[in-house]
Amino acid sequence: MNKKKLQSEQTKKRVADAAKALFVQKGYKATSIDDIVNATGSSAGNIYYHFKSKEGLFLYLISEWDREWEQRWSEKEAIYHTTKEKLYGMAEQLVVDNLNHPLTKAADEFFNNAEKASDVQERIAEMMAGYLKFNRKLLQQGIEDGELMELNVDSLAIVLDSLIIGLSQHSRKMQQEAALELYKLAMDIFLNGITKAPV
Repeated sequence: MNKKKLQSEQTKKRVADAAKALFVQKGYKATSIDDIVNATGSSAGNIYYHFKSKEGLFLYLISEWDREWEQRWSEKEAIYHTTKEKLYGMAEQLVVDNLNHPLTKAADEFFNNAEKASDVQERIAEMMAGYLKFNRKLLQQGIEDGELMELNVDSLAIVLDSLIIGLSQHSRKMQQEAALELYKLAMDIFLNGITKAPV
């Protein structure tokens, strides 16, 4: 990496780190570009050069959060031997991460804000497609291993993602133990249903 590119990457990281601290402290809506300018000493133009907008900057932070989550998952995935075990393990990691991540509150504000530029909506759609791809891969493995029924894996991936998104919203204010129980119940139902077996 040449010197100019290295300096540019260092500036981008410095701005992102300072913005993250502000988003954690003040929330998404209350943090302005001027706040980020004051915290970093960078010009607004420099911030827009790296991130295009406040939304773009926040999406960068969400992408970093996703990358860190996937890294932690890849480090522990091998301890689970079946797709079912992986689904329960994934649920546990989601609970721990969502309840403890410093950006959770700001992310709720961000995603609940209806006004988003089209390029931001496209990036969110790309992120969602990444989540579905992750789910598809996990579920397809379960189908291939004979653990799961041979259903439409694309549809299953959407159902699983919808379940996780809903759980995430409903468990925000729960204690970690209660949230873990809720996610475990959700995975039980996803895997086994709720219909009683005929007597």
